[in-house]
Formats: sequence, structure tokens, C-alpha cells
Amino acid sequence: MDKSERIKDLVELLNKANKAYYQEANEIMTNFEYDKLYDELVGLEKETGMVLSNSPTVNVGYQVVSQLPKEQHNSPMLSLDKTKEVGALADFAGDRKCLLSWKMDGLTVVLTYENGELVKAVTRGNGLVGEVITNNAKTFKNIPISIPYKGRLTLRGEAIIKYSDFEQINREIEDADSKYKNPRNLCSGSVRQLNSQVTAERNVNFVAFALINADDVDFGNSIEQQYKWMESQGFQVVEYRVVTRNSMEDAVKYFAEKIQTYDYPSDGLVLMFDDIEYGLSLGTTAKFPRNGIAFKWEDEQAETTLKYIEWSPSRTGLINPVAVFEPVELEGTTVSRASVHNISIMEELELGSGDRIKVYKANMIIPQISENLTKSGIDDLPKECPVCGHVTEVKAENGIKTLYCPNSQCPAKHVKLFTLFVSRNGMNIDGLSEETLEKFIDAGYIKEFADIFHLDRYYEEIVATPGFGQKSYDNLMDSVEKARTVELSALIYSLGIPNIGSANAKLICKAFNNNIEKIRNASVEELIEIDGIGEIMAEKFCQYFADEDNIKKLDNLLKEVNIAEPEENTTPQNMDGLTFVITGSVEHFANRNELKSYIEKHGGKVTGSVSAKTNYLINNDAMSASSKNKKAKQLGVEIVTEEVFLERWCKDIEQ
Repeated sequence: MDKSERIKDLVELLNKANKAYYQEANEIMTNFEYDKLYDELVGLEKETGMVLSNSPTVNVGYQVVSQLPKEQHNSPMLSLDKTKEVGALADFAGDRKCLLSWKMDGLTVVLTYENGELVKAVTRGNGLVGEVITNNAKTFKNIPISIPYKGRLTLRGEAIIKYSDFEQINREIEDADSKYKNPRNLCSGSVRQLNSQVTAERNVNFVAFALINADDVDFGNSIEQQYKWMESQGFQVVEYRVVTRNSMEDAVKYFAEKIQTYDYPSDGLVLMFDDIEYGLSLGTTAKFPRNGIAFKWEDEQAETTLKYIEWSPSRTGLINPVAVFEPVELEGTTVSRASVHNISIMEELELGSGDRIKVYKANMIIPQISENLTKSGIDDLPKECPVCGHVTEVKAENGIKTLYCPNSQCPAKHVKLFTLFVSRNGMNIDGLSEETLEKFIDAGYIKEFADIFHLDRYYEEIVATPGFGQKSYDNLMDSVEKARTVELSALIYSLGIPNIGSANAKLICKAFNNNIEKIRNASVEELIEIDGIGEIMAEKFCQYFADEDNIKKLDNLLKEVNIAEPEENTTPQNMDGLTFVITGSVEHFANRNELKSYIEKHGGKVTGSVSAKTNYLINNDAMSASSKNKKAKQLGVEIVTEEVFLERWCKDIEQ
């Protein structure tokens, strides 16, 4: 195996072992094996002079700066001319050897090495002046900070955040409004951080695509040889294929198929003459160099009829227009919907029901309207929010008109309400994260709870959603079908009635013998008679069912589900009448929720705070100075450890 490839393999394996050991408390190799591989890596790094930025042999020191210095490029960084026609690429190549590669969609960075060490990294900026990001570049996941070559090297490449890393970063952000919009924007912000530690945490990759200068190295007048040489120095080089006029169509087809599952953001292809001197001899225009050309995916278009505009409220208050049209085949999938984005675009297209329109997939992924052939003029804008019925407003910012719902209580603004609905203690529907719910709500697939049981209406759109393929769709549908049979207490909890938690929902359902009609018509007086239901809770419950819109949505939901008879509890009720509070970590139960469920199953009650009604506080650290321990001692509430709890009440558990 090539030594540079062995270094990359060792870095990946040792980092995986470190993560398992330090973060997951797991060993995937013995200390002996680790030390042996580590020593091998150290030896290879010394022998080759190549050290990757993420090597476990590197001690990373993060730096914070007050601002990024500006620096002028030695020569302007021009953009390439563009085409959408494969024939134009073929004509450009002629009979000459060319390289066809990805056009990466990130942030262009210029690297400079001296004496085998990375000394400078500068962003493209405006093509004339860029920002110095040397400290940040040293934290890129795959960049070599030391290379075998000891001369002066300058090269150009793209800083990239993979789709998989982008999605992982967004998954860890709970607030949907704070999630990043796309990998390119996230990458740009990550690369240009003032704190290099933030950059390091974003898993930025570097993909080289052009060698600018390497003193005294003979590349045989070939860009392909430059690529191979850069790979030998430890750089990841952009994927390419050698082409001529005759092989162009097959090569473009290869990339077109691969982009459907490619983890690196790309917005097209780049064609360059392999002959360096010939390319330079062609010179430049005022805007473009003549040694290469960029290829943008030619959008497959289809003509269809607009059925209507569907207005889809979002959690920000914006009501987004979505064009619903007769289904057409595009890029191998059936498409029947496309976002129109705002009122201004609708007016520009003069878009009305019944119009003949042309649709395409931007970057072969996102359905868009390219042209309105008949231009009948836009239909009347909705005067009421389609979700809450509140009077709508038209806002104009920076010349863009949008439709807006000003109602702060609009359900569309409360994705968390739907998140609770699908939660484990609610309807228990897997596959609908808060992020996914927001996407589906924004797209108009979900307006109320019952809509979740009809997501099959949007099969084509869902399976085409990035990160949501056929398997995810099938798993989601299985989970939705299972949720059609549900206990009434779980359904009541899932509605998100203020102050009604899972335990309270069970109390209410038990008190009314699981009769939904009695429950939703219950009075405040009837509810406060239930032990554990206070006046405020009762009032909130009644207010919810006094709302005609809530009643309608519940009726729609009940048409989709079957209320299961609650399982007969044959468990001894040895904790009946006892109230517990749980704090701290647990050892014998999987988590505090499992302990809570066990107590409730045995007739006990669990609350969140210590009060005079609390019988026991469960805390494995009985001597803790926590606020709950202090409150318990003040009120004379007994503090018991998990061990004591098990001895007293859990005879049915094998310890």
C-alpha cells in the first residue's frame, strides 16, 4: 500500500479508537494494538514528512483573533464561463485530452506551504482580496499541515462541509429556527470564524482542484500529473475523469447519476484542458480564463397545468405559496408541487389557477417553476390564515412582498406541539423529528394532527426529500400505522393541553372510565374532584375543549385512530396513595422515566417538585446539598436512595 494512503488509514483507525475509548467508554482495540499502530504512524510521518491536521500525533492549539486580516491575491481569481449543454463541452474539448471534475459548492481557499509546513491560508473573497484564515485551515479535518515537499507550494481548493456532517450538526440544534439552511452557508461561516476551535468542531474538509505553483517540480505539462502529485503530498483531490469529445456524454452521465447520492455539495462540473501550456496560451477574456469551462446541470423541464396555489404557514408566521400542478416526471421521479417562495414571484410569473406552466428541478433536486406560458394573473390572496383563521397581512421588506399570519398562537408556529404529539408518551410515532416536522409543515403536508395519518398523499415528495429516502419513508409509514391503535390517556396527553402531562392524562381517563365524550365535556368541578388535578389545571383543560377548532381537530383525529382498551393492571398497588419526587441519576433503572413508570404502575404518583404532599424524595446522593434535598429536610420528607426504594417496594424486581 502507498505510504500516504497508509497514513490516512492509520489516522482514521486511531481516531475511531480514541472516540470509542474517551467518548463512548468502549474499547475497539487493546492498548498494545493502539500503541503499535500509533508508533507505525509516527514512523511514517517522519519518513514521508506528511502530517494530517487530524492526526492523533498533532497537539492542536486553538487561537482566537479579533478580526480576520485581509490580503490581496497575487493574481485575480476569475470565474469560469458556463454552459448547460453537453454538446458545448464536447466542442470545447475537441480532440484534446481534458479533465472533467466536480464543481464543488463550498468556499474557495488558497493554501501556501514553505519548507513542508502550511504557512498561509486565504479565502477567495471577491477574487482580488481575501481573508487570512491560516489558524482555521489548520483545523480542517483532512488537510496536511506538514508535507514531504520542501519547496514553496501554492494550491487552490474548496472548503466543504459534507451533507452528512451538515445534517448531524442540525440534528443537535433543538430550535428549528436556529438550524443552518445549507452546507455552503454553514461552511462559509465555519471557515471565517474568529475562534479556530469553532472551525474544528464543524468537520470542514478541503478538496484541492488547482495547483498554482510548486518550485522545481516537473509535471510533464499535465494537470492530471499535478493532481497525482498533490495526492502523494497528502491532499484530497477533486474526483475527475479523463475525457475527449467522444467520451464527454458518458462522463457527464456518470456524474449526473452519482450526484444523487454524493455526500459533497456540488453545483455542476468543471472541464479543463490537461495541457497546461496550451491552456495558458489561450489567455483570458475580461471576465473568464479560456483554459476551462463550467457546466451547470441542464434542467429537465416539463409542461403541466397549475391546479391551484396552496398556502402553507410556517413557524415564523410566513405563509408560503406552494404551486400544486398536474403530476409530471422529472429526473426519474413524479413531481406535483413546487414552492413559489413569495407574492412578488407570483406577481412576476402572473401565476393563476389553470395556467400552463413549465417546471424543472433546480440542481436536479428541488422542483421550481421556470415559466408561465398563459399568465392569467394571480388569484385572490387568502384573507385568513389557512391554519388558525386569523386575518392575514401582506408585508413588504427589501422590495419582496410576503403573506404573513400575525397570530402568535397559530399552531403552525408551534412545531413543538406536533413534536409532543408524536413523542413516545404521546402517539409514539418514530421518524418525525422536530426538523422533519418543520419541513413537512412548511411544505403543507401537515396542518393538523390527523394529517400525519395521510402523509402517503405526498409519497413522491417525501422520498425525494434530502436525507429522507424510501427506507425512511417505509419506516415512518409503519410507525404511523401502529399509532392508529392508541390508549386514550396517550392520545389526551398528545394533544398538548396546557399543564396536562402524561400522569395527569392517566388520572383523568381513569376517573371517567376512558369515555372520551365524558372527558371532553367534563366541568371544572368534576375535574378538581380527581386527586392530583388542581383548579388551574382543570380550567386549562376545559378551556381547551371549549374551543371549537380544537374540537374539530380532535374529531378529525378520532376518525383516524382506534382507542385501545387500557391493559388491566394486575400489578400489586403497594404504592397507592404515595407521592414521590425523583432527582439525580439512577443505577438500577434505565433512566428516571423508567423509575417513574414503575411507581405509577404500582399505584404511586411522581411529581416534579418537593412539597408538603411529598412522601419520599428518591436521591442516590442522600447527603447532597441540592435544593430538593434542602427542601425535603425542611419539610421532614424522607430521603431514600434507590437501594432503599428497591428493598421497600420492589420485591418483584430481581436485584
